[in-house]
Amino acid sequence: MAEQDHQISDIVVRERSRLRNFIRRRVRDEADVEDLLQEVFYELVEANRLLMPIEHVTGWLFRVARNRVTDWFRKKKPELFSDAAVEDEYGELLRMEDLFPSPDLGPEAGYVRNLLLDELEEALDELPEAQRDVFIAHELEGRSFKELSLASRVSVNTLLARKRYAVLFLRERLQRAYDEFSELIKRK
Repeated sequence: MAEQDHQISDIVVRERSRLRNFIRRRVRDEADVEDLLQEVFYELVEANRLLMPIEHVTGWLFRVARNRVTDWFRKKKPELFSDAAVEDEYGELLRMEDLFPSPDLGPEAGYVRNLLLDELEEALDELPEAQRDVFIAHELEGRSFKELSLASRVSVNTLLARKRYAVLFLRERLQRAYDEFSELIKRK
């Protein structure tokens, strides 16, 4: 038991900084970053206590961190991407969150949902920093453009334009990924 505790302590010391930075890139509030980091390490302790085999600890920790951040955003603001609507094949407007399959539809839908969430994370990382920052601040953190303008000393119109470009990119990128994953599911 003491050896397991020592191993966990070593992992925490070794991975703490990288995990904190990973979470901090997605969550701005330092208290929330620390809470999420503690949740990740709590899951590591629980997995160890339940003797769950973890082959690649670092990869597992980052996957847990990504899932905790996703859960945090869902709790904080349930309707994500409210301004980013796309038309379906019938001309109906869908919000971005409508493009993600419900996890209630079974394991395949949950798998596709996780793949799409990974795509979202990658797509956000592909955005230019200024566009990504304004998109995350407005859509995910719920900050107003006026507040962002005062904090950054960038005009509201410039911030609106940056967000617009981010939304256009994300719409196209995520719709393409969604279509590819939908085809995979149809084939099965």
